[in-house]
Amino acid sequence: MKIKKFATESGGEIWVGMDDASNDALSLKVADATDLWFHVAGFPGSHVLLRGADDRDSIRQAAAAAAWFSKMRKGKNVPVHYCYARQVSKPRKAKAGTVTIRGEKKIKVTPALPEHPLP
Repeated sequence: MKIKKFATESGGEIWVGMDDASNDALSLKVADATDLWFHVAGFPGSHVLLRGADDRDSIRQAAAAAAWFSKMRKGKNVPVHYCYARQVSKPRKAKAGTVTIRGEKKIKVTPALPEHPLP
């Protein structure tokens, strides 16, 4: 599984899937129900989890990471959907990396690579 991990300023963790198989595993097997899940709206990109923090700054950092690890990396005011991981599911017979979400919220961010990588 290809996953990059980063720390938020408030001590949470941002986990980023780096390919379709890792996105599936991260979203459907690794995620806890209360983790927040992020994906750039309407474009290909990584699935991102936010663990251990749900403050406004951590949500913004995770959304910026989702935008950075997407086809919208060079964009500004990139819309990113987020929801609880329990609201993410896989349609039957869908290809790897394809999920459906419900109850999502949207935040607009400038793409940014998180500053604090974790091993």
